[in-house]
Amino acid sequence: MNVNIKQFTLVAALSIGLAAFVPEVMALEGSVITVESGSIGATTTLGGTVVPFKEVSFTAQMPGRVEFIAGVEGDWFKSGTVLVALDNDDLIAMRRSAQAGLDSADANWKNARVQYTRQVYSGSDYGGSDNTGMGMPRMMDFMVTRPMSSMMGVDNPELSRRAKIYNQGSQIDQAQFARQQALGKLQELEAKLRDTKSIAPFSGVIVAKHIEKGNTVQPGMPLLTFADTRHLQIKVDVPARLMPGVQKDMIIPAKLDVGDTKIETKVAQIYPMADSQRHTVTVKLDLPKDAPGGPGMYAEVMIPDVTTPVKNLPIIPKASVIWRGSLPAVLVVGAERASEPQLRMVRLGGFVDDKNVSVLSGLNVGERIMATPPSNLASDWNASSGKTNVSGMDNRR
Repeated sequence: MNVNIKQFTLVAALSIGLAAFVPEVMALEGSVITVESGSIGATTTLGGTVVPFKEVSFTAQMPGRVEFIAGVEGDWFKSGTVLVALDNDDLIAMRRSAQAGLDSADANWKNARVQYTRQVYSGSDYGGSDNTGMGMPRMMDFMVTRPMSSMMGVDNPELSRRAKIYNQGSQIDQAQFARQQALGKLQELEAKLRDTKSIAPFSGVIVAKHIEKGNTVQPGMPLLTFADTRHLQIKVDVPARLMPGVQKDMIIPAKLDVGDTKIETKVAQIYPMADSQRHTVTVKLDLPKDAPGGPGMYAEVMIPDVTTPVKNLPIIPKASVIWRGSLPAVLVVGAERASEPQLRMVRLGGFVDDKNVSVLSGLNVGERIMATPPSNLASDWNASSGKTNVSGMDNRR
C-alpha cells in the first residue's frame, strides 16, 4: 500500500511540474511519435551461464614432477607460452641415445649405397672377391678362367655378378629400414618431450590452477584451465519443444546478473543433438564486447515460444522510456493540447529489436508519446522561477 502511495505521489508531482513545461515541449514537437502495434510472440525465460568463447583444460600426459608454472589465476599469456612444464631429464638422455642410433643407421645406409654403385660399375669375379689376382694372374683370370668356366658349365660369371648386385641392393634396403626405425624412436621421444609441456593454444588467462610447483603428477591428472575471456558467450540448455523458434544468427534478448543489465545476444552455435535424458539442446549465444560480467555468472535468455499464439502489443522506442528507480514511464502527449504531456507508468515486455521494446500495459496503440524526453526532467518544480530543477535528474537508462 505504501509503494502505491509513493508511486501516486511521484506521478502527481511530475504531472504538476510538466504543466509549466510548455517551451521545452514545443521545441521537441518534432520528436512526438504515435504508438504503433507489432506482432509479439510469447517468450520463455531460461537460465544460462556466461562461458568463455574458447576454453581448454590441460591434463598430465606424462608422469613426472612439476618444475614450472607460468602464473596464477587471472594472469594473461600470449599464444605459444609454456604454462606448465614437468621434469624431463631421463627423456633427454634417451633422446641423445636415439639420435646416436639414427646417425649410425644413416652412415650404414650411405655406405650400402656406395657399395651398390661400386658393384654395378666394377663387376664381379669368379672367386667371390673383386680383387683376386694382380697383373698377369688377374688378366688370365678374366681372359681364360672365366670364359672356360662358363663354357664348361662350372660357373656363370654374369649370374654371379647379378647376384652380388642384388645382395648389395638388399643391404641398402636393410640399412634404410634400420634408419627409419631409429628415426621413429627419436620422433617418439620428441613427442614425449612435448607432452611434458602445456603450451597455450591461444591468448588468454589462467582460469583455474590445480597443481603447485613440486607436485608429482600421473597421466590424466588435471593441471590447469585456460580460457580466452575477451569474447564471452551464454550457454543455455533449451527444451526441445522451443527449438523450432531458435535459428542460427538470430537476435535474442537476455539479461545479465550484473545490475539486471539487458542486452541483445546472437545465436552463435546450436548443438546438433539433444540430451537423451533431459531432452534439451545446448545453445551458445554471443555477448556484445562491452557487456559487463565474466565467465561463470548467471544470465537469463528470452527464448521465443512459437507454440503460443502471437499477440499485437504496443511498440515504443527504448529511448522514450523514463526510469525512476525500477519504475518505467513515458510522456504521453494529449491529442488536443500537445503542450501538456503527462507522465504515465507502463509495464514493459521484452525487446523487439535493438531499438524498440513492447508494452504489456499502461499504453494503448494510437496514443502519442515523446520519443526523446528531456534529459533535465525533474520530479520537483520550482514555481517561482518557472524552470525545471536540472541538478542530478538525468536518471534515464
